Amino acid sequence: MKKIVNLGLGVVFAGVLMGCSGDKNQETTKSNTLKVAFNQSEAHPQYKALKEFGDKLEKETNGQYKLEISPNALLGDQRAATELVQNGVIQMAVVGNPVVENFNKDFAVIGLPYIYDSIDHQKNVFLSGKLDDLFKSVSKNGFEVVGAYTAGARSIYTNKPIEKPEDLKGYKVRVMQSDTMKKMVDLMGGVGTPMAQGEVYTAIQQGVLEGGENNEVTYADLKHYEVAKYFSYTNHLMVPDLIIVNEKVYNGMTKENKEIFDKLVKESVDLEFKAWAENVDVAKKLAVENGAQFINLSIKPFQENVKPLQESVRNSSEVTKKIYDDIRSLAQ
Repeated sequence: MKKIVNLGLGVVFAGVLMGCSGDKNQETTKSNTLKVAFNQSEAHPQYKALKEFGDKLEKETNGQYKLEISPNALLGDQRAATELVQNGVIQMAVVGNPVVENFNKDFAVIGLPYIYDSIDHQKNVFLSGKLDDLFKSVSKNGFEVVGAYTAGARSIYTNKPIEKPEDLKGYKVRVMQSDTMKKMVDLMGGVGTPMAQGEVYTAIQQGVLEGGENNEVTYADLKHYEVAKYFSYTNHLMVPDLIIVNEKVYNGMTKENKEIFDKLVKESVDLEFKAWAENVDVAKKLAVENGAQFINLSIKPFQENVKPLQESVRNSSEVTKKIYDDIRSLAQ
């Protein structure tokens, strides 16, 4: 009887251990699958960069971490995705810089008009480490910014070449529905006109607008070359898209895995810039085949004009002054 009892207790104890082990493994598997919210399609350069990042992460951590990317805003818009990351429902997301501005106004400085001279300048800034303190400043909100992708440079396109601010006099140019963006185009010499993106083609066609402003990819995708054939490289705005991760997940990594993660994020940023450039080349080719002309110009007069807007943000705090000066110090 004693042997039977002991045997029975042994079976029960073993069962408890197996049950605990099973729960632990299940929890580990769940926590190591990093779910990522992404609001663009699988064809987007940022998706390609995220996919390669995930493949490398799984390989270099020996399967301890892997990415599960949900594109096309399947997990909600960027604001909703940020809240999901904060709450730990998902682990990562790519969101526009204005979303993170809601948590720390200092982020406004890295999305200023003309703070970057070129895409290469922006890339150098993102990989320089000079934004690390800013990125870590939102950790108290439940997430950290670990890197930044480019969303391209926005330029003005109209029915004539634009080479200096005077060329924009009286020209109504569509901007995002933002007071800052309206003021930016006004200072550049035009008339900033807030309007939904879907209305721009018809508005230019009917003469309600003289033009719009966006990157080459959107210009080609929306066929705006049909109504505004001159794309003038004012390069006035390069708003970053930020890679965010749940703070507990990020700081819960081992030192080794965190180093791997950080290294691969930088590689991902570099890859995304290259993938974006490839998309731009394809978009420009399509636009040129349909009669568009791309105009190179000196951005200096436009930079001078928007300085009051830059200064108002730069001087808002000692932090923004330093960030602004650090960014400008990397300009060629």
